[in-house]
Amino acid sequence: MKKRVSIPIALMVLVLGSKSWAVRQVQDELGRTMTIPDKPHRLVCLTPSVTDTVYALGAGEDVVGVSDYTKYPPEAAKKPSVGQVLNPSVEAVVALHPDLVVGTGDLNTEVSVHKIERMGIPVFLVLPRGIPGIYRSIEDIGKVINRELEAKQLIATLRHREEAVRSRISGKPLVRVLMPLSDDPVITIGKNAFLTELIAAAGGKSATDDLAQDWPSISMEAVLARQPDYLLVIEGSPLTMDELKKRPGWKSLACVQQNRVFFVDDRMNYSSPLAFDALESLAKQFHPSEKH
Repeated sequence: MKKRVSIPIALMVLVLGSKSWAVRQVQDELGRTMTIPDKPHRLVCLTPSVTDTVYALGAGEDVVGVSDYTKYPPEAAKKPSVGQVLNPSVEAVVALHPDLVVGTGDLNTEVSVHKIERMGIPVFLVLPRGIPGIYRSIEDIGKVINRELEAKQLIATLRHREEAVRSRISGKPLVRVLMPLSDDPVITIGKNAFLTELIAAAGGKSATDDLAQDWPSISMEAVLARQPDYLLVIEGSPLTMDELKKRPGWKSLACVQQNRVFFVDDRMNYSSPLAFDALESLAKQFHPSEKH
């Protein structure tokens, strides 16, 4: 999404009506310049990770709409949904009269964002790639919703948690894991995927961290050649060990035969403060002899 869209101030004033006359210009993480209310208090979050970040900053009461599949925190799931992440309902967004919409640049499509902006509603996009990207997005969201102090405090807390994990696992042998996202075809994680970085920070090593694609599809022969020490599976996934033991190829893996598997819940998929819960959980599993 490279096209820069600037919302005219006159149109913004019409949309905001009596809610606020003060505006300011900001630049989002895709480099797009826009005009937003100086003090936005009606927020629509277009992705679950953005919702988690906004709530972690203490602005949950300002959230008037979320996306489908929002689970965290539980109270956010009670908010009205504006639809799917990839294709939110513009009508649903407009009906909530938001001051500001916050989304994610690699999930919310350019078409959807442009439709919302054409209605005079500013859309601020973050791009939280990797752990450093999470810190940056927390800081930027904090700036646009006037929670800069809370953002600094939250980042400091999360950095402390990250550093504590890295300190505990420093010098420990790396645990080689394969994380299958599906088994037919086999789709896993590549070297630039956020999940690969999270595994490494927790003291593990993805068996597919040499693959260039973020979400590569590989053959069963490639899986067998890599012989991971463990599988890493999202809890609730259909990829159960009992099922894999019945399938050609998978049942030949030593880790499957010996039930060597780690489980992590879906918080690992969030590029938000929730990812640090997953980081700590993984570190405890990879190195259970450590004191936590």
